[in-house]
Amino acid sequence: MKYPILLALTTLASALPQKRATPQGIDVSSYQPNVDWTTVKNNGISFVYIKATEGTDYVSPSFSNQYIGATNAGLIRGGYHFAHPDLSSGATQADYFLAHGGGWSADGITLPGALDIEYNPSGSECYGLTASSMVSWIQSFSNTYEAATGRYPIIYTTTDWWTTCTGNSAAFGTTNPLWIAIYSSSVGTLPAGWQYETFWQYADTGSNPGDADLFNGDAAGLSR
Repeated sequence: MKYPILLALTTLASALPQKRATPQGIDVSSYQPNVDWTTVKNNGISFVYIKATEGTDYVSPSFSNQYIGATNAGLIRGGYHFAHPDLSSGATQADYFLAHGGGWSADGITLPGALDIEYNPSGSECYGLTASSMVSWIQSFSNTYEAATGRYPIIYTTTDWWTTCTGNSAAFGTTNPLWIAIYSSSVGTLPAGWQYETFWQYADTGSNPGDADLFNGDAAGLSR
């Protein structure tokens, strides 16, 4: 993501030999402005999440070119929004995301938008919100996105942050797919409410640009 996940775990370069048959992906932002998408595709990458927005005043200058490049290379792709719950409401940020690349369409190649909600890069870990206020903020974002697209957004987070800042809320496990970030050989304990992860960001480096991800399923499931 735009900011490194603050985990005290070492990235494992060969952490997932048992899961290599599952669709592999990456996520990128303006930190990777010039991606060779043909090479990425040839390396076996099937999908990509691309940073689109942050708060209500930032649109990634790389988003458009990255999105077009990934599309032209034949990758399944989607946008993500880095949340700043301290700056404006969830609904306001969802609308901003939707207006700047975060939309969804049933074309078979567009992933639902993702809400990147994690450690505050420049202040209080939980953005000054109580656990109940944080849950309400996420619900506001999620409901606004679903009302506009018919799909609930993916939630990207870590178990540690989720437990600390939402009180380990189980409110989203039956609606929002989970994209878990944990740099280890297994996903470990998931946040409450989710029985499994849909995406797993398992490393912040690799042979491709950006972070390394896996889809929990097969190619047909990813397309669905």
